Amino acid sequence: MDLLKKNVRSAMPSSPLKDKVTGMSKVELKKSLEKIESAINDACEILKQLNLPCVSNDKGRPAVPTNARSAGISPPVRVIGRDKDLHKIIAMLHEKEDQCQADTVSDTCYSVIGIHGIAGSGKSTLARCVYDQEKKQKQENMDGHFEIVMWVHVSQKFELDSIFRDMFEGATREVCPDFNSLHALKENLEEKLCGKRILLILDDVWYNSRNSEDHEELQKLISPLNVGKAGSRILVTSRTEDALLALGAAQERCIPISDLDDEVFLEMFMYYALGDARVGGHDRRELETIGEDIAKKLKRSPLAARTVGARLRKNLKVEIWMREKDRDLLKETMGALWWSYQYLDEQVRRCFAYCSIFPRRHQLTRDELVKLWVAEGFIKTSKAEEEMEDVARDYFDELVSASFLQLGGKQENILGHDGVVDYFTIHDLLCDLAEDVSGRDCFRIEKGFTGEVPQDVRYLFVGSYDIEMLTEKMSGLKHLRTLIINDIIWLKSDESEFLASMFTMLTGLRKLRVLNMRVARERSGFGFSFSFPDSIGQLKHLRYFGFMVPVLHKLTLPGAFTKLYHMQVVDFGHCKFLAFSRGEDMMNLVNLRRVISKADLDFPNVGRLTWLQMLPFFTISKKQGYESHQLKYLNKLQGKLQIHGLENVESKEEAVEVSLAGKEKLTELVLVWDDKNCSPEVQAEVLEGLCPSKYLERLEIRGYRGKRIPSWMMGTHNGSPKNLQDLHFIRCSLDDLPGNTEHLASLKNVIRYNYSQSKLAKD
Repeated sequence: MDLLKKNVRSAMPSSPLKDKVTGMSKVELKKSLEKIESAINDACEILKQLNLPCVSNDKGRPAVPTNARSAGISPPVRVIGRDKDLHKIIAMLHEKEDQCQADTVSDTCYSVIGIHGIAGSGKSTLARCVYDQEKKQKQENMDGHFEIVMWVHVSQKFELDSIFRDMFEGATREVCPDFNSLHALKENLEEKLCGKRILLILDDVWYNSRNSEDHEELQKLISPLNVGKAGSRILVTSRTEDALLALGAAQERCIPISDLDDEVFLEMFMYYALGDARVGGHDRRELETIGEDIAKKLKRSPLAARTVGARLRKNLKVEIWMREKDRDLLKETMGALWWSYQYLDEQVRRCFAYCSIFPRRHQLTRDELVKLWVAEGFIKTSKAEEEMEDVARDYFDELVSASFLQLGGKQENILGHDGVVDYFTIHDLLCDLAEDVSGRDCFRIEKGFTGEVPQDVRYLFVGSYDIEMLTEKMSGLKHLRTLIINDIIWLKSDESEFLASMFTMLTGLRKLRVLNMRVARERSGFGFSFSFPDSIGQLKHLRYFGFMVPVLHKLTLPGAFTKLYHMQVVDFGHCKFLAFSRGEDMMNLVNLRRVISKADLDFPNVGRLTWLQMLPFFTISKKQGYESHQLKYLNKLQGKLQIHGLENVESKEEAVEVSLAGKEKLTELVLVWDDKNCSPEVQAEVLEGLCPSKYLERLEIRGYRGKRIPSWMMGTHNGSPKNLQDLHFIRCSLDDLPGNTEHLASLKNVIRYNYSQSKLAKD
């Protein structure tokens, strides 16, 4: 930095005449150069907060004094609001080998601990505090925990030569000599590290999981530590969890940096902006009041607290702070986030931008986003065997790894779904980024909205429902592809006509791909019956249709529904009464993947829907279109499948044709004989032919009267379900317990025999 200033000044003309090149007087040129110098100072301050080098020397390495190198002594820092994270990391660093063995993914002499979070969230500051503590312990006590403590900044693009030099200087506290090769440099570095217990802190590691070379380079980067002593540690900071895992950190040792609450963030900001500065009592109170307003605009970004706070600290005048309060204070932080955003794959960026349709702090679930992204056509597959949903889940996991989506907690009793699922939120700063990159494509109508909806909007979220307002705003939105009405539409005694008119209005949105709404009756008791109008068939491009209702509501789908040939997901929530006006034509929906409801999908020839992923119930019967072979080609089924009417399967050969072994994504299977009069010998033959996939985790058998256990349950069959964890027999009569189940190594829950005198528990 000083060298740059010196070069700038030396370039100024000594003559008072105008410079021949610029045509400017010396005074004008001096003012211009002072502005440039000021800009350079500001830029270097930002780079410093991001741990990036300001200037490079002629060798391409950071030109910084020896005492300020990335491997040297750091300036003092203060960690605010991170005590819990700090203590957790220190405890992991000092664990004995036998304590951390379970969390170690390799047999090396070191284990890896990682801190991950979005740009500017305070990862490096936390790691620097750890570094300072360990360095201080080593200096004050010759018997410190680590014999060598090193800090190395890595960044997005790095050279092994530069990294190894920084390690050498960190280990020896000496300037690294010029070696004639990288091999010679590494050998000398390993000589210094050999047999020592080492702490290496790698700051700002980047990793692209789609590039195999990145993984190889990271392994080369840490290879010198292989000569260290057992108990060595590597502490890594990164914007993505994937980088930590690539370096060998176990999942349990990947620490997401915690978010700061408003009170702690204000304390941090005031520490950098005001601290212990000498300011009069009245002025200090005014500055503190203004500071509170400024802090709110910074949206809990530690990077913004440091950069803006440092700038304000240079001029502790009320009028300056007031002027600063009205500025855009997040440019530096948004620049850092933009850099992380650009590092994502193009399709992943598109999926993230789509999330701006949701309100801030909205609870997002993995399954919901996956369905929406697939329906919108955001998912690109490069291999024929790849499922779009699997690729979408990979996109989701990448956003979580990069902290663009953050785990918020558990969500229970979602309307239309059972169980407990994880929900995710988006940090306020990242919401800003998503809104910036999505532009006018995404829009929200929230409570109290009175403005106009952009006519070219493509994705619309309605948070507060008002039919008149909605009808007014919907007209003219010819480009709309997503309409999500989040507020529950509460109906009075019977408002079928009202719903029908609303659907008539919606059919004007001819490009609609996603339509999602929730409907319930105001008074408790038996639900209402609703038949969708034929006009729904005009939504030719619809791929995701959500009309979630409580359990007692009855829905009837018209024949026109079977003309929605692009339909992928239909979600009726807890609906238990679902009727099809022309069930025989449902097979026309060849792209159908899921029908979510509590109702049995009672339509024939379901076997033609070969893309189907979810089929909770299937009842085999003698009726045409409901035979057992309908299940033969449904090998994309996943989750749970419950098969009733097995008394209608009459032979082992017919059972084999069901092809349960080919349904590798099924995790839970229920096999039910409903008729007690079925021959036990036939049942035994049928069960023998119903061998499930080896990936099955839970199996329940009901009403089985056979006298023997099938060979695939006894380990004498090649395709036995080796991953089975739960096995239940209900209303079954067996002569013998299955004693030969040792091959079911994953079986850990009880094996139950209901209506039998014996029970067997296996841990």
